[in-house]
Amino acid sequence: MGYRKAEQVLPVEIIEIIQDYIDGECIYIPRKKNNRRVWGEGTRIREELTERNFNIFADYQRGIKSPDIAKKYFLSEKSVQRIIGKMKNGL
Repeated sequence: MGYRKAEQVLPVEIIEIIQDYIDGECIYIPRKKNNRRVWGEGTRIREELTERNFNIFADYQRGIKSPDIAKKYFLSEKSVQRIIGKMKNGL
């Protein structure tokens, strides 16, 4: 999410009304309900995490222990165990 200058998108009259409530501070204006996006929709993060999880499971299947996998991927052991469990159930 990026910031946009109010002067570039809002009429002066609306800016002045907003300034009566909040002057010079940042505010978040949420999307309309029908315009909301799913988490990760605008990036590749979902694909990257899926690939990482497959790699974690592959390491596990090769016999690498959870503590070592956790260090390799900078995760907690609990997170690694959760990922492995989900991958086992998905097969």
